[in-house]
Amino acid sequence: MADAPERARSGLPVVKKIAAVLLGLLLLPYLLILLYRPSFIHPVSTLMLADLFLLRGYDREWVAFDDISPNLVRAVMMSEDGQFCSHYGVDWGQMKEVVDDALSGEATRGASTIPMQTVKNLFLWNSRSFVRKGLEVPLAVVADYLWSKKRVMEIYLNIAEWGPGIYGIGAAARRHFKVPASKLSARQSALLAVSLPNPIDRVASRPTGSMKRLAAVVDRRAKRSGAYITCLYE
Repeated sequence: MADAPERARSGLPVVKKIAAVLLGLLLLPYLLILLYRPSFIHPVSTLMLADLFLLRGYDREWVAFDDISPNLVRAVMMSEDGQFCSHYGVDWGQMKEVVDDALSGEATRGASTIPMQTVKNLFLWNSRSFVRKGLEVPLAVVADYLWSKKRVMEIYLNIAEWGPGIYGIGAAARRHFKVPASKLSARQSALLAVSLPNPIDRVASRPTGSMKRLAAVVDRRAKRSGAYITCLYE
């Protein structure tokens, strides 16, 4: 009968293999960030992959950044991440407030920037947890460093979910308003922007009264966003 040291030694190769697999899974997203730098690469999100795996399919039509209505870009930026051009992937001031609230037992609010949402959609999962956030933060910093701001926004707008099986602004513009992404009006763009946090319950083409009021606020901010969007429209 093998003694304890021998059993421990026999188990080491298995532990090393498991550790190697886990390390590979942790490093894979960073390799993919590098791979996704060229504009001709059109990445898919984890939700899109899940829809394929479950044989549900999805609707997505890739649209280059320059072919997306500036109305939509401004509305999404001012709704989701007003400091997009000034931070480096993470808004550390907002993040500190969230952590402080969590440590004090208060309800936390979202502090995800557009780079953080982009890497979450590409590589991680949706449920809230500090584990996911811990993985998300360094990925967002690396993505913001390796990609231009336009590339970050382009990928985000092409993988964001705008309804069941509707991914990306090309499909969203066509399905909700029957126009190409380049022709979205300011009002349509604001409605699409405010639907992003909950695209299943918030339907841009059938807005509730609260959605209309929120869209009006986003539209006003978007029209005054000149100083905030210089990294996208110089």
